[in-house]
Amino acid sequence: MTTLIFQFFELMILLYFTVLNSIYLIFTIIAFFDLLSFDRRSRRRGLGDVLSGTTFRPISIIVPAYNEQETIVDNVHSVLEVGYPEFEVIVVNDGSKDETVLRLQKEFSLFPITDATRAQLPTQKVHQVYRSLDHPNLIVLDKDNGGKSDALNAGINVSNYPLFCSIDADSLLNSDALLRIARPFVEDERIVAAGGIVRVLNGAVIQDGRVVKSRAPTTFLVLCQTIEYVRGFLTGRTALAKMNSLLIISGAFGLFLKRAVIEAGGYNTKTVCEDMELVVRLHRIARENRKVARAIFVPDPVCWTQVPSDLKSLLRQRDRWQRGLVESLSMHMKMFLNPLYGAIGMFAYPFYLFFEALGPVFEVFGYLLIPVLWYFGVLDVTFFWMFFTLAILYNITLSLMALIIDDLLFQRYDRASDLGKMMLGALLEFVGYRQILSVRRTISFFTALFTRQKWGHIERKPIAET
Repeated sequence: MTTLIFQFFELMILLYFTVLNSIYLIFTIIAFFDLLSFDRRSRRRGLGDVLSGTTFRPISIIVPAYNEQETIVDNVHSVLEVGYPEFEVIVVNDGSKDETVLRLQKEFSLFPITDATRAQLPTQKVHQVYRSLDHPNLIVLDKDNGGKSDALNAGINVSNYPLFCSIDADSLLNSDALLRIARPFVEDERIVAAGGIVRVLNGAVIQDGRVVKSRAPTTFLVLCQTIEYVRGFLTGRTALAKMNSLLIISGAFGLFLKRAVIEAGGYNTKTVCEDMELVVRLHRIARENRKVARAIFVPDPVCWTQVPSDLKSLLRQRDRWQRGLVESLSMHMKMFLNPLYGAIGMFAYPFYLFFEALGPVFEVFGYLLIPVLWYFGVLDVTFFWMFFTLAILYNITLSLMALIIDDLLFQRYDRASDLGKMMLGALLEFVGYRQILSVRRTISFFTALFTRQKWGHIERKPIAET
C-alpha cells in the first residue's frame, strides 16, 4: 500500500512538471515569433519614425519614494531628460526617515505651493506640495507614510495628464522609453495598461544618468536575477500578452490610462503586490461591463532597475512577490474558470494559480520526496532522472533559449564574454539558487493564507556604484 502511495505521488509530480514546462516551451515559441514580427515592424524604426504621424497624449510620471536618498536625485534627473513631447514628473515622498526630501530640495530648488491635490482617491495626509524653480514640470509631494500603493494614489490625485507612468525610485529609463511604450495607446483605445521590459541595472555602464552599455553582473546572485528577468519578460510576458492573458505590469515601469484606474478605485493598499492586483481588477471590471481591457507588453522600452545584491534582501523581495501573487488571486477568486472573463478567467487565472503560485510548492515537494523514497528503499531511478530532467534540465534549456532570443533580436551585449557569462549563469542558476528561492516562496505561499505583511524596504546603493 505504501509503495502505491509513493508511486501515485511520483506520477503526479512528473505529470505536473511535464504540463508546466510544456506550457513554458509553448510560451517561448510564441514569444520568439511575436518578437521577430515586432522586430520587423517597429523596433528598427528610428526615433523619427516612432514620432511620425503620432499625436502622443501627455504623461504624468509618478515616482513613489521611501528612504531613497541614495538614488532619488539620479533617478529624477534621468526621468526629466526623457524624450517625450509633454510630461510632468511627480515624486511622492512617502514619509521617508532619511534625507530624500532634503536632497530633492537642494538639487532641484524646490519651493512650496498651495496644495493642488484633487482627492479622487483616498490617501494618507499630504503635508506639502513643491515645485522646482529649475524644472517647471517637476512636482514633489511630502506625505505621511502609507505604503507604495498609497503614494501612487497620491501621485494620481495631483497629476494633470490622461496617462500616468509609475516607475521605481531606483530605476533609470532609456531616453526613448516613454515614446515607445505610449504609442500603442494612440493606436488601440482598448489598452488600459502597458509594461516595458525591465533589465538589471547592477553592473551596467552608466554615463550622465544613462545606461550606455549592458554588462553581465559580476556576482552570482545578481547574475541569476538577470537571467530570470530576461526569461520572465521576453518569453513569459510576451506570450501572455499575445493571448490577452497578462495579469501583471511591473511596478518598476508601467503606463496606465488614468481614467480607468480611477474608475477602478486606484491602487489597493491592502496588498503588497499592488501592480498585479490593479491589472487583474482592470480586467475584471471591464469584463463585468461587457468591455475588453487590454494589458500589453512592449519589448523595446527599457527600464533599468536595481535588484537585491544580498541574499537577505532577495528573500524579502521574493517573499513579498509570492505573498502579493496569492493575495491578488484570493481577492479575485470569482474569475477562476468563469467564462464571463474570457481568456483571463479560463486560462490566465488558472495558469497563475496552478503554475506560478503553486509551482514552488510542487518543486519543493519533489525535492523532499526523493530522500523519503530513498529512505524507504523504494526510490525509482527512472523517476529520479525524469524529475531531474523536468525540474532542472528543461528549465536550463528554456533559460538558454530566452538568452539566445534576446541576443538575436536585441543584441544587448557587445562583448562575447558577457553573453558567455550569462549562458554559464543559466547552467548554474539551478545549483542552489533556484532551490533556495523555491523554499522561500513555498513558505510564503502558506503564510500568505493566514498573515499579511507590509512592503518592507530593500537597501539601495548609489546608482553609480551598482
